[in-house]
Amino acid sequence: MNPSDLIHFCPPSRLLIEAGARARLPTLLHHLGYRCGVLVTDEFFARQTSWVTEYVEAAAAYGIDTLVYAGGLPDPTTALCDEATRRLRAQLDNRVLDHVIALGGGSNIDLAKALCLTLVSGQPVREFVDGIPAGLHPLPLVAMPTTAGTGSEATPGAILVDPDNATKVAVMDNRLRPIIALIDPELTYTCPPRVTADAGVDALTHAVESFLTLDSSQFDRAGHADPGYSGRSSLTMLFAREAISLCARFLERAYRDGSDIEARHGMAYASIYAALSYGSAGLNAVHGIAYAVAGLTHQSHGSTNAVMLPYVLDELHGVRQRELAEIARLFGVNAPSPVEAAVRLPATIRELISRLGIPITLQGFGVSRSQLLRLTVDGLAVTRLAKAFPVLDAASAYASIVNNAWTGTLRG
Repeated sequence: MNPSDLIHFCPPSRLLIEAGARARLPTLLHHLGYRCGVLVTDEFFARQTSWVTEYVEAAAAYGIDTLVYAGGLPDPTTALCDEATRRLRAQLDNRVLDHVIALGGGSNIDLAKALCLTLVSGQPVREFVDGIPAGLHPLPLVAMPTTAGTGSEATPGAILVDPDNATKVAVMDNRLRPIIALIDPELTYTCPPRVTADAGVDALTHAVESFLTLDSSQFDRAGHADPGYSGRSSLTMLFAREAISLCARFLERAYRDGSDIEARHGMAYASIYAALSYGSAGLNAVHGIAYAVAGLTHQSHGSTNAVMLPYVLDELHGVRQRELAEIARLFGVNAPSPVEAAVRLPATIRELISRLGIPITLQGFGVSRSQLLRLTVDGLAVTRLAKAFPVLDAASAYASIVNNAWTGTLRG
């Protein structure tokens, strides 16, 4: 407990973690009184697995009608959301939707969150980027992640790409948090190594960033009565600490051997625990700069987080030394003092990222020196993340991080 904590914690109202838990969903939804829903997924899960058909048939046996939308894509756009809204509203034929189900990775869950709004209102999703009106009630969302990393099943935001300028926009509100987060580790068994690594590093980044972010007592909630993010607290750090420990034990194992059931389950737990931490504490510089790197290089979200993580940790040495030393111990760093452990941690994380087959410098992604200023400026433009970075001067810190990530420089 920390008496200075200002806790505003919004987990899913129901969290199920169990191998095979997807089979329990129709019974639960029937018990809760739901009768007509949309299942949002993509072509792979609709055509290459039996999961969608099994669910639709089992739900129908309980009197639950389900429309299937299988048009999900990586990095969904606002245009995709609006087109899906028009198509689904046209298919309703006087039926009244009362829930949405997301099956897939973070992209499908983000699209489903946005549809929870637009299927009710019929409005373009961009109209909600600046906030959701008080009187609008989004459809309840059930999230079934098929990767161990995104954490979108426990967070308040839907991230979409605006095709007009190729930038990511966020629709944020606690009303978009899933009412049911169903974590079935069996859904991750088919993830290929590259997806396993990217998702796993994303989970690790969520846990580490939320463990090190701005304290809740210092976090600017802008006077919001129901803030989506509100800084770290002793509660969020409990979840982050356990998630980091699980990633240290199981991330590389799951990447190296997808049939390692213990590792798959360990990373499923790591992902949701990290989400329960960052879903209230928030993130900062790693994600802020990674968004800019992804916009420039079109590399995956997990990989762009991975390349930045060691250098952000290095920058925090002066303000989060105790926490860095604690993370180092979880990763098995054997150092004579906490100071030395904190210094060694960034290199330890970078070595892990290299073993996962991800470039460890910006040069490895083809970034030129002339593009470093643009990355810094674009990273700082994500102001909600820059403001949460616990340093005195975020602008100079971002510039240092970007330069070090290009040259590969770490103090340890």
